[in-house]
Amino acid sequence: MFDPIEKLKEHLRHASVSTDSAFKEGMNGSRDFLESLFGEMGLKVEIVDTDLHPIVLAKRQGNPSWPHVIIYGHYDVQPADPVELWESDPFEPVVRDGRIYARGAADNKGPQMAHIAAVAQALEENPDLPLRITFLIEGEEEIGSPSLLPFLEARKEELSEADLVLLSDTLSPSADQLVVTVGLRGIVALEVAFEGPKSDLHSGLHGGAVYNPLQALFEVCASLHDSENRVTVPGFYDAVAQVEDWERDELAALGANEEDYKEFLGIDALHPHPDYNAFEAIRYLPTLEFNGMGGGYQGEGSKTIIPSKAMAKITCRLVGNQDPFKVGALVKEAILARVPAGIKATVEMGHEGSPYLVVPPGRPNTPEDQPVRLAKAFEATGRAITEVFEKPPLFLREGGSIPIIADMKKVLGLDSVMVGLFLPEDNLHAPNESLNLAVLEKGIQVSKKVILALAEG
Repeated sequence: MFDPIEKLKEHLRHASVSTDSAFKEGMNGSRDFLESLFGEMGLKVEIVDTDLHPIVLAKRQGNPSWPHVIIYGHYDVQPADPVELWESDPFEPVVRDGRIYARGAADNKGPQMAHIAAVAQALEENPDLPLRITFLIEGEEEIGSPSLLPFLEARKEELSEADLVLLSDTLSPSADQLVVTVGLRGIVALEVAFEGPKSDLHSGLHGGAVYNPLQALFEVCASLHDSENRVTVPGFYDAVAQVEDWERDELAALGANEEDYKEFLGIDALHPHPDYNAFEAIRYLPTLEFNGMGGGYQGEGSKTIIPSKAMAKITCRLVGNQDPFKVGALVKEAILARVPAGIKATVEMGHEGSPYLVVPPGRPNTPEDQPVRLAKAFEATGRAITEVFEKPPLFLREGGSIPIIADMKKVLGLDSVMVGLFLPEDNLHAPNESLNLAVLEKGIQVSKKVILALAEG
């Protein structure tokens, strides 16, 4: 059996940044690493070419009557920029104070290694384990997984035979309190462009006579929320799913404190919807956020102009039954309806992904027809986490988005069991990303217990 920490270090040395073609060597190295590791484990490995970065598919086949689990992960990582803020080389892993530091340590190579090591241990100890396993590791998650949906559709007959998806690409609040994520927000992105005069104008010669595109953009954008942070787009909240009492009880058991949260964020006040506290709003409500705005002079000093153009980037996080295309269309319509005379506007939709929600067994709203093996997987996960971490997990929705999870449900009909193995202090997508090694080691134990339980049918 290999040393999981040493294998993780080896994987982290591959700079697999999917968004930048300059990191092609790192992408290839990461793919080859996985292909070799899965081969050493005795799995049948297939490298599935795509228009961008290949998918690594590794299978343990067996009797068709055996349970079948798909284990999902991704081998691509975010850029390390700004590199000067790292305390060590982002692609040369360093262990200090019980943590391993490197880009991809927490997202997703570390948590992914928990499942790989768990399967390796389980198969080494139980060569005849009656369980079919498919690892599906993609290389495009950090750029929206453009190749994965076509892959799922092309392999639907093969992959839909599985019973569930198991993954760890979600958050837990602390090293001793794990969360099994049961909901993810969807997303839709929009780019807004306002245009006024045909070129930038002298603000002295023309100021007061024309509508400044920046002013118009700010006014329209400001109108999309009221003073209590409700989104004012008609129909925006129409398909929001009901929050069950058991969900609120689970969230209350988390014991999150708004004062601590404000201190963690470095702010003086929170600004949630008036009918929800901050922690509920993150999980249960959709949002409309401005991710960037621009126009006019951005250099040092001043330049007295009326800019000819202005732009804004918007993303909406979605919940429950919201359709990203419908919500995007509603937001676009609301923006265009509020554009003042003298301004031309365009709104283009960008990437999108549907929200996802699964109900664990034993809840008042658990589907009557919930698959038996899915229910057993949730129960086994709860037991394993309780045994290893000496504390039962919480079953919570999360504010982030993993659109492919909803795609797997839509295309394959499969629900997902998502075990959070990264923590708030792990600095995902930021300098000095790291992973708590104690959580990783316990995560391997949890995953192994779940794998063995699934094999029991």
